[in-house]
Amino acid sequence: MNKILIVLTAAIVAAIIFFVPPIRGLGELAKIIFFHVPTAWVAVIAFFTGAWYAAKFLRTNDFTADELSARAAKLGFVFVLLSTASGAIFSKLTWGAYWNWDPRQTTIFVLILIYGAYLTLRSAVADEKVRAKVSAVYSLFSVLTVPFLVFIVPRMFFSLHPEPVLNSSGRVQMDTVVLIVLIASVIDATLLFVQLMRRS
Repeated sequence: MNKILIVLTAAIVAAIIFFVPPIRGLGELAKIIFFHVPTAWVAVIAFFTGAWYAAKFLRTNDFTADELSARAAKLGFVFVLLSTASGAIFSKLTWGAYWNWDPRQTTIFVLILIYGAYLTLRSAVADEKVRAKVSAVYSLFSVLTVPFLVFIVPRMFFSLHPEPVLNSSGRVQMDTVVLIVLIASVIDATLLFVQLMRRS
């Protein structure tokens, strides 16, 4: 899988540099979406993966499941930070400030706090059994907030954030080349997440 990741990543970078046209209304700056969107996507996948393994631990008491749940949550935390950082850079370049407390920025900040608390909780509990059980329960409750904070609440308020890939009318309004490269970037980031989850 490492070779596939390297080749795919190289192809995506080449496509972004040589083939992707400036994005309408946003120009070259919007090419940051090829990093921003995939990292946000993987963060969501990671948090749900962590919850799935948390539920598995509570059913089976298998500490491998606890380890995988924690790994997924940690990766989700890293990816959501990367998504937030790339979004802040885009915000600075287009709106003049890294942070505007836009609805999407605000909800993602809340998500960072929730999963930052999860990591703090794990590091604060010394007993392995107690840590695994408390972490699993916390993970299951935390993941309930993800759809609301990422997909629902930001759409309830006016936002400076550009239209998402799937806009409010349920359509994808994007240049074909841009869409293909974006989908490839999402696949690439997802494969990276799978590879990181599989590491021993």
